[in-house]
Amino acid sequence: MDIPLLLDRIYKILRKHFGYLNWWPAETPFEMAVGAILTQNVAWSNVEKSIQNLRKKRLLNLHRLLEAEEETVLECITPSGYYNVKYRRLLSLLVFIRDELNGDITNLGKFELNEARNRLLSVRGVGKETADSILLYAVNFPVFVIDAYTKRAFFRIGVLKRPDMDYDEVQAVFMKNLKRDVRLYNDYHAQIIELSKNYCRKKPLCKQCPVAGLCKRVSVG
Repeated sequence: MDIPLLLDRIYKILRKHFGYLNWWPAETPFEMAVGAILTQNVAWSNVEKSIQNLRKKRLLNLHRLLEAEEETVLECITPSGYYNVKYRRLLSLLVFIRDELNGDITNLGKFELNEARNRLLSVRGVGKETADSILLYAVNFPVFVIDAYTKRAFFRIGVLKRPDMDYDEVQAVFMKNLKRDVRLYNDYHAQIIELSKNYCRKKPLCKQCPVAGLCKRVSVG
């Protein structure tokens, strides 16, 4: 089966299994961008606790968060882990939004995709996955987000040739073989997360997996 058809089949099976997932779970683009920093190297369930803490303190606002005492913010984001590092990264992003985007993360949409991406990547602590998450979910650019879940699952299935393919190589596989569509990229990434959390784990549950019939790992035993 060729790659475009296989990617389409996988998505349709996952969509039928999990339903439409309406990811990213944030009330505003700004909240989404904050979450993109906090979710680095940690499960989303931990980030949700941090977001709720910030909401209770009424800090999910650019200027309030910038003006808040460091100790207050650190206390709020502690559930996300690595909180000292993430505080510095979050502060860098906040300053960037204030100084370069006139206080609104969605102003990235005024630039071409490559320029918007490069501007984000210039921010301390913002890597490719974080930048692309913000571009897709906060600014509605058609860019496919790649994470460790994607690499693991799609190597096992047989879409990816090597387990050590880098971010850009994996992203190119999806963006060259899928229609460039924000809604599709949004939901497909969410479907991959659910697949990986529930079935394609480090120790996979292949017998229960909804895409087992398409998976190279299962077919070879």
